[in-house]
Order: sequence, then C-alpha cells, then structure tokens
Amino acid sequence: MEILSSHSNGAPQVLFLPGFGVGSFHYEKQLKDLGQDYGVWAIDFLGQGMSLAREDPTRQQQQDGDHVDDPFWGFGDETEPWADNLVYSIDLWQEQVAYFIQEVIKEPIYIVGNSLGGYVALYFAACNPHLVKGVTLLNATPFWGFFPNPARNPRLAEMFPSAGTFPLPLRVRKVIEFVWEKIRDPRSIREILKQVYADHSTNIDKVFSRILEITEHPAALASFASIMLAPQGKLSFGEALSRCKAQDVPICLMYGKEDPWVRPVWGLQVKKKLPEAPYYQISPAGHCPHDEVPEVVNYLLRGWIKNLESQGFVALPLVDDESGRFDVAKDLEYVRDGKKRSVRVQFYGSETSIWSRLTSYFNTQFQNVNIKFM
Repeated sequence: MEILSSHSNGAPQVLFLPGFGVGSFHYEKQLKDLGQDYGVWAIDFLGQGMSLAREDPTRQQQQDGDHVDDPFWGFGDETEPWADNLVYSIDLWQEQVAYFIQEVIKEPIYIVGNSLGGYVALYFAACNPHLVKGVTLLNATPFWGFFPNPARNPRLAEMFPSAGTFPLPLRVRKVIEFVWEKIRDPRSIREILKQVYADHSTNIDKVFSRILEITEHPAALASFASIMLAPQGKLSFGEALSRCKAQDVPICLMYGKEDPWVRPVWGLQVKKKLPEAPYYQISPAGHCPHDEVPEVVNYLLRGWIKNLESQGFVALPLVDDESGRFDVAKDLEYVRDGKKRSVRVQFYGSETSIWSRLTSYFNTQFQNVNIKFM
C-alpha cells in the first residue's frame, strides 16, 4: 500500500483519501503545507494509484503444465491463494482505512476525502465514529458501484455471478479491454483532466504523468475490471450520512462550484440533511479543489480543525458575526508564482448560535468537574 506522510509532533492527525484513478500523490500540496501544523497522511486505495498488485492474482497453464505469460494480469484459469475472494470494492477500501488508522496512526483522526475518497471517508466514519474527530467532503461522489450488494439484495446479486473476484471472466475481457484502451489513451486522460479542472491555467503535468504511469502497470486492467464489476457498498452514501448525523460526527463540506460531475446540487443536498455542517462553495474550482486551489482549501481546513479543537471558541473561516448563522460570500486572495489570484467562496453557516456552543462547552466542563469529585 502506497503511503505519503508529513508529521508534526503532538498535533492532530489528518488523513486524506484520493478519488478514483489517482492516488496519494494528488495530495502533495496538502502534505507540504498542512504538514507544518498537523500529522498529515495520504494513502492509495488497494487496486489504485501505486497500490496495484505486485504479482498476477491468477495463474494460467497450458495442457503440458507450462506457464503462459499474459501482458494483462487477472485473467488466468485459477486464483492465487492470496487473492482468493479479493474484490476491489468500496467495502474493501473502508476496511483498509480502518486497518490503517488502527495499526499505523493509532489515534482518532480528521479524515478528508475527494470524490470517491469522500464516500469512503463518510462510510468509514459511519462504521467507526470512535476513530473520527471530523470528516471533510471535497466534492464527494454520492454513489458508487453498478451491481447490487449480496448482503443487501442476495437474490438480485445472484443474477450477476461475476462480482469482481479473480479470475475475471474471459467473456467480459473484450468489453473491458475495449473500454480500458479508450480510457488509458493519453488524449482521453488529458481531456478528462481538462473537464474536471475549472482553471485551465493549473499545471496538471505531474498529475497527468502519474496517471499515465499507473495505466501502464500490468495489473491496471484487472484492477479496473474488478472495480467496475464490484458490488455496491453495504451502506449507501445517504445511509452513511444518516449514521454520522445520529452519532454526532462533525462534517464539513467544501465543493468546487464548476464541477461537471458532482455538481453543487449534490453538496447542497448534503447540507440540507446536515444543517449544522459548514458548507464552502469555491468558484472557480472544479472536481478537485484541493489540487486546483490548495491555498484556499488548506486555509479552510486549518480553520475548521481549529474551530473543532477549540470547541467552537475559534470562529470558522469567513465567519465575522460570531454566530455563523448567515450566508457569507467573500473573495479570498492568495499568491501563486508571485502573482495575486482570488476565488469567490460562498459560506453557508449553521443555525447554532455562539450561545448554544458556550452552553454546551460549560455543561461539558461542569460534568467533568462533577465526575472528578464523585
């Protein structure tokens, strides 16, 4: 598993989860900046980024027993023991995140996810609220997977015998290979990046080269096929959201307004279900605001974490009136390559007043005092 990290001793820990098709490298601008104040981590999901399999999950033999070399892994006759029941699904990634936090970070964290990573972050928080101090969704995709989950719809799942396990069916290889060749074409990758970055002056050369490198790995096609054929999660995005709300998991929303895939309406729907969650809409910014305007996203993340760590005594970014009740729109300026730039950030606050936060704080302190004297 590919891991990037930058540490600040004794500071809150922050874990970043990538979107589909990229990896931890997509958060290098966060590790370099936020790593000065926090313990910052970023991982690649299994089957993506630089966490592709290091050997073929299947084996194929001729009638005389000789091994057959295939430029693409995953389409052999038998599954290797280590890959038995392996599926690159959202359930696997949620479990991967839980294992990483428990075994490596070893303390509750702030978790941040972009696109697919947003869904996984929310899913993980819903299942492990004791390991989460807060969740930030960056243009989180509200759905994932085409096929029914056998735990949720066993009868319907039986109609789709291939659930992304290895070896992958040869009958789907031609279709998947055709789609894969279209997607991995450098021209297609360039076009996709052009769609998701609203500011076309953003340098995407490094992201482009890293994605291209991933597609050339012999395990890339099989991983893509497994992901496409994997079932949906045991929890839907909406269910994960409801669980987080019921368990009082703090959530912050940061969405690029010009995202052609996860349009602002999706973020606003989440905000409607979580009226207390701060919502920042950034423009111009597309599907990956953390990479397109890292200066702004990092500033907002710092402010949100400080707000939570201070139990509300440090105001949220863009909040001037101390209540956080009213919508605010501001132009945030930053400097990049020696030039001044700016983006418009629309803030949608909560209905909780400063007095409610103060009352909650003092009630907590009073309870702690009572416990000490008992």
